[in-house]
Amino acid sequence: MSSEGSATSIRTSRRKLLKILFGVSVVAVGVGSFEMLNRLGGHEKEKLTAEREVIELSEPRKRGRVSIEEAIENRRSCRSYTNEPVLLGDISQLCWAAQGITESRIGLRAAPSAGALYPLEIFLVVGNSDLEAGVYHYSCREHVLERVRKGDYRKQLCNASLGQEWVENGALDFVITAIYERTTAKYGERGRERYVAMEAGHVGENIYLQAESLGLGTVSIGAFHDDNVREVISAPSEYVPLYVMPMGHIQK
Repeated sequence: MSSEGSATSIRTSRRKLLKILFGVSVVAVGVGSFEMLNRLGGHEKEKLTAEREVIELSEPRKRGRVSIEEAIENRRSCRSYTNEPVLLGDISQLCWAAQGITESRIGLRAAPSAGALYPLEIFLVVGNSDLEAGVYHYSCREHVLERVRKGDYRKQLCNASLGQEWVENGALDFVITAIYERTTAKYGERGRERYVAMEAGHVGENIYLQAESLGLGTVSIGAFHDDNVREVISAPSEYVPLYVMPMGHIQK
């Protein structure tokens, strides 16, 4: 066989192998493909992206009806919610406020991050919305939601959060997780002990203020069983839950 024919044969075999591997990967990873995507690049990422179940989010609004000063003044923790659904348009705005891309050239986000390393990943446990009930991962680079699992898991998240009933009563819950290695690879234990926690605080406050501007209420929760929360959102072991934030229309 000529060298050209041999090269063609190798390329063909490679393509067949990739097809087999990706076929298995899509079945194994299913709609929770965010973890696989984090580890891929280039052509492989494009191929797997095509297999994901994603929900496109509306373009975030850059001007609201409430000033930042008013939002700061009126912000309160809220644990009582009505049965009114939180709609996808507001969910889009909240996701953007939490981790949305605000500078596309190098991918800077809505909340500051030590070394622009961005260790945080946002999940949503949705139960009462025009978005189908389920667990979703927010992909900030594309401003889309990736479905991780179908069904209403607010009760399971409530149980994981020591039975705090507002976790179940909110229309949805934000779960902020961290992959510490993204930060500790550069900053060591100081990154683990300080920088990641500082960043989670920035994101939590952004969610608070955006919720206030939308007429919604939320509360930051840190009392939960990490492993149980991780099980609810179907996240790999390196994803460490830091916050659970119920979201809903305020019961007055």
